[in-house]
Amino acid sequence: MSPVLIGGVIVAVLAIGGYAMYNRASGTAATAEAQSGAPEPSADAVAKANRDAALGPHKQATLPPIPFRGYEPPRAPAVVTAAFQFAAEHPEVASFVPCFCGCEAGGHSNNADCFVKRRADNGDVVEWEEHGVECAVCIDVATRSRQMQSSGAGASAIRAAVEKEFTNPNFPNKMATPKPPAAGAPTSH
Repeated sequence: MSPVLIGGVIVAVLAIGGYAMYNRASGTAATAEAQSGAPEPSADAVAKANRDAALGPHKQATLPPIPFRGYEPPRAPAVVTAAFQFAAEHPEVASFVPCFCGCEAGGHSNNADCFVKRRADNGDVVEWEEHGVECAVCIDVATRSRQMQSSGAGASAIRAAVEKEFTNPNFPNKMATPKPPAAGAPTSH
């Protein structure tokens, strides 16, 4: 083998090794940042979460039809429907639980935003967020929240459990979601 060819192979191996180490370090830094928490929520996100949370639990006589598409959602339709209904009827929980799919890029600041696009002044849902039908992460966060809430857990415990379950390298995106107010603390409108 010629010295030039050997030198080329060595340079290529070093370059590949350096690239792999760089990507591994970058991924570790991003994972560490995701696990350390998201940036602080905006004042608007806090005000919206507090306003919506003050509505719930909010039973609604009639909900709009779930915006199913012409194809199978990532979870059974009954599970998707239950996630939408939970977000509609329990803004006092869903408004304080983050999502981990990256939907904050679409303007979401909590798991309720994954399902509820618009509420009437009285708190009734008048328009759904279609993203919730298609996203397994959003559905799974809402499902976990619903299960815990129906077992008697409060918003703080639910948020802590969801963060523990979903903050990992598989779900590196954690949105800046307001924290629930301390038990008995008034919410601002």
